[in-house]
Amino acid sequence: MNYGHPLEFGTFIQPVNDPASAPVELARHSEELGFDLVTFQDHPYVNTYLDTWTLLAWVAGQTSRIRLAPNVLNLALRDPAVLARSAASLDLLSGGRLDLAIGAGGRPEGIEAMGGPRLTPAEALAATSEALDIVRGIFDAGEATPLRLRGTRYRVEGVGRGPLPAHHIPLWVGARKPRMLRLIGEKADGWVVSLPFVGPAQLREGNKLIDEAALAAGREPSEIRRLLNISGSFESREPGEGTAGLVLSGPPPRWVEQLLPLVVEEGFGTLILMADDPSTMERFAHEVMPALREAVDRQLPAPLPTGPTRSPAIRRKRRPGIDYDAVPASLAATAVEPGDLQYASVRSTYLRGGSPGLVLRPQDTAQVVEALAFARRHPGIPLGIRSGGHGISGRSTNDGGIVIDLGRLNGIEVIDEANRLVRVGPGARWKQVAQALQPYGWALTSGDYGGVGVGGLATAGGIGFLGREQGLTIDHVRAAEVVLADGSVVRASDEENPDLFWAIRGAGANFGLVTSFEFQVDPVSPAVGWAQLTLDASDTPRFLERFGEVSSAAPRDTTAFLIMGPPRRGQPAVAQILAMVDSDDPQTIVDRLQPFAGIAPLFDHQIVAAPYAAVMNMFPDTEHHGQGEPVARAAMLERITPEFARDMARTLATGVIYFFQIRTTGGAASDVDPDATAYAHRRANFSLAAMGVDRARTDALWDGLHRHFDGLYLSFDTDLRQERLADAFPPRTLDRLRALKAKFDPDNVFRDNFNITPASEEKS
Repeated sequence: MNYGHPLEFGTFIQPVNDPASAPVELARHSEELGFDLVTFQDHPYVNTYLDTWTLLAWVAGQTSRIRLAPNVLNLALRDPAVLARSAASLDLLSGGRLDLAIGAGGRPEGIEAMGGPRLTPAEALAATSEALDIVRGIFDAGEATPLRLRGTRYRVEGVGRGPLPAHHIPLWVGARKPRMLRLIGEKADGWVVSLPFVGPAQLREGNKLIDEAALAAGREPSEIRRLLNISGSFESREPGEGTAGLVLSGPPPRWVEQLLPLVVEEGFGTLILMADDPSTMERFAHEVMPALREAVDRQLPAPLPTGPTRSPAIRRKRRPGIDYDAVPASLAATAVEPGDLQYASVRSTYLRGGSPGLVLRPQDTAQVVEALAFARRHPGIPLGIRSGGHGISGRSTNDGGIVIDLGRLNGIEVIDEANRLVRVGPGARWKQVAQALQPYGWALTSGDYGGVGVGGLATAGGIGFLGREQGLTIDHVRAAEVVLADGSVVRASDEENPDLFWAIRGAGANFGLVTSFEFQVDPVSPAVGWAQLTLDASDTPRFLERFGEVSSAAPRDTTAFLIMGPPRRGQPAVAQILAMVDSDDPQTIVDRLQPFAGIAPLFDHQIVAAPYAAVMNMFPDTEHHGQGEPVARAAMLERITPEFARDMARTLATGVIYFFQIRTTGGAASDVDPDATAYAHRRANFSLAAMGVDRARTDALWDGLHRHFDGLYLSFDTDLRQERLADAFPPRTLDRLRALKAKFDPDNVFRDNFNITPASEEKS
C-alpha cells in the first residue's frame, strides 16, 4: 500500500576524507540537481571517513536548500542527550534542514574498538527505545518540567529541555530485525532500509510488522515514512543481486519500472540513491525522478501531495471549526497547529496563556491579505492579531481561534535621511528599531521595554522613556500601509485616507492590519542618562504626591516612571523610579535626577550614561509563555492630587494589587490637538497601570478610584466591559470611531479586542 507521503529523492554519499572536499562537492551537486535530501553513512571507527556529524554541519553551511541526514547515525557511539542538543542546534543554524536517522550500530567490533559497548540484541533494542524518548523529550522545549528518564542503558536526571528546533525533526530508525521494526511502529517517524540487503518479501514483511505495531500503539501506519536506499547502474544488463536484495540496472525506463511497485505497492516515500558518481546522480535526477513521479501519479487513485503534510497524530489535535486543509499554499509551510513542535512558542503572549487553533505567519503584505481572507471564511472563530505578543491585555491569542502573527514583517529601513523618515514593519521589536537608528543619532520613543513589537504599540499610543520630550509614538507616524477588513490594501496619511489615518493612531486594532509604518524620528544624545532609584515609600500618600510634583516640574528632556507594590509586613514600603534624561552631560543628568532622589530616603541607586539603544536592549527578549488570564487595569490622570494619593495608598495596602506603575506623559504629548488622533486624552500627565491577583477584587478596588481618572490607555487594561470604551474615548471621539468602523469594517471582523462596534446605518 502507499502511505500518502510526498515522493522524495535523496543521495547517499560516502564521507571519505581524502580528499575531504569530495563528499561536500557531491552534496552541493545533489542540491543543484534538485534532490530533496543528502545523507552520509556514519562509521566513526573507519579512519578513512570524515566524522559524519562534523560533515553534516559543514555541508549545512555550504548549501541553502537541501535537507541533511545521517544514514544512519551510530547510536552506540553517540550519547542521545548530547545528540538531541546538537541536532536541534544544527537544525536552527541550517534553517530547519536536518532530519535524524539513528541505528543501533552494525559493526560490534568497530564500536568496541572506539570504546563503545557490545550490546546484545535485547540491549540494543532497549537503548534505541530510550534514545528515541530522550531525543524527543529534549526537542520538546515547550514542556516546562525537566526531562527525567531512568533506563537500562541511558539515564537523564532532570535535564533542561531545548533548544526548540526550527522544524519538527523526524526521528527515523535504520533496522531489519522484527523487534526493532516493531519499535519503529511504536515510536519512530520513519524506517530506513537498504534495498541491496533486503529482498521484496522482507520489505513487505517489514512494513507489515511496523503497521501492526503502530496500530497497537494507537498510531496510524501513515505516520511512519518509509525510506529506501537504492543502488545500481545504468548499463544495459539484467538486475543484479546484493547480499539479499535488488541492485538496479538498465536504462532509466527500466529503473522506473523496477522502482514503481516499491512506491505504489510497498509504500516507500523516499528513495535514496547510493552513488558517489556525479554522472549517475545526474542521470537519475534528470531521467528517473520526473518519470517516476509521473508514473506513480498515474498508478495511484490521486496524485501524491507535493508540499508539507502533517501526520495523523498532529491532525488529531486540530480544533473544531477551522478548515485546515484550505490554508493557502503560501502560508501552509509556516503555519503552526496545536500538534506542531513550534506550538509552545506561539500559543501564548507575555502574560496570557492561549491555545489557538491555528497561527498563520505571513511574510509580506500579499500573504497578510491571504491570511485575513482565510480568517474571514471563519466568522464564528476568534481572530487575534499579533505583532510582538507582549501586550498586557493579551488579546493577540485566544482559545481555539486563528491568530495572524505579523512577526515576520520586521524590516527596518531609512527611506529619507534628510527628513529622518524610516519605514518599519509591525513585527520588528523596539530594541531592533533603536539599534538601527543609533548610527544616525536618532531615536523614537517606544515604551519601557525593547522586546515589545512595533505594531501594537504604534497603533495604541506609545508612552515611553523619551515621551515628555518626543510625545507619543503615534505622534511620529507619517503614513502606514493598512490591510482593511475586505482585503484591500491602502495607504493612510494626512493626504491619503486621512480619516483612517486618524483612527489607526489610537484605535488601530479595530480598523485593519498595519503592514508597515513610516515614522519621522528625532535626534537623541549619543548617550542618555539612565537612572534606577530605589526609595522609601513608607509614607505612600506623600510619596505619590511628591512624585507627581517633581516629575511634572522636570524639564521635558526628563521622563520618569514609578513602580511599586503593596507594603510588606514588617518592612518599609519600597518604590522604584526609572528615569531617562536626554543628555550626555554628567552635570545635567545629576541636576535633572536630584529632585527625584530627594523625594524620600534613598535606599539604592544606579545612574549610567549609555546609548538609548543599550537601555532598550537591557532585558533579554525571550519567548512568551504566559499562563492564565492576566488581571490588569489602567487609567489616565491629569494630576496626582492628595485625594488620589490617599486613596491609591489605601488600595495598595489591601495587597490585592501586586504591581502598580505610573508613567509620566504630558509634555510634548500635550502639545498635540486632542482631535488630531483617536488618542484624545492629551491633557493627562500620568498613565496608570495596575495588576491584581483576583479579577473581582481588583475591579472593585479600581472602580472605586474611578472618580479620580481622566481617561484610559487600552493597551494596559484587561477589563472588557463596554464602559471602558467610554473611559478610553471621549464621546465625540467614540462617535467618530463608530462611524469609521461602519465604513472600514462594517462586519466587525476586527472584534476580538476592546471592540468598537460599527455605528448603525441610521446613525452613520
